[in-house]
Amino acid sequence: MRGWGSDELRKIAEADDLHVSPFREDGSTYGTPTWIWSVAVDGALFVRGYNEQDSRWYRAAERQKAGRIVAAGFSKEVIFEPVEGSILDSIDEAYRTKYRGNRYLEPMIGARARAATIKIAPRDVTIRSPETRQAQRHASQEKT
Repeated sequence: MRGWGSDELRKIAEADDLHVSPFREDGSTYGTPTWIWSVAVDGALFVRGYNEQDSRWYRAAERQKAGRIVAAGFSKEVIFEPVEGSILDSIDEAYRTKYRGNRYLEPMIGARARAATIKIAPRDVTIRSPETRQAQRHASQEKT
């Protein structure tokens, strides 16, 4: 998997217009685009669920692990990965910097939103067909 280009990530990080659309249950239809806050930390893109893990988009991203984002004037096929560990502190700081003074900041850096942190990375759509995504999803479900 390749990462974000520095210019691409910079444009997304500077904009405040990220819309996330995880795949629906069929693994090929995009869900309804949801506008969410995003931050860049250490060359990676992160988002959080304001409604914590109850956010519909979060549940779909965790289950489907792939979808699309629209941000900074372009659309991108992406994968979603849950985030844990010490990087959460750096993500908090990025939220404080980018959204300072916003009344929604405190809930976005609280424990419940931290638990709903997702890393978004570009994906190579030529490698994963819908059939491959579905097979990988089934294999992932069998492990749990």
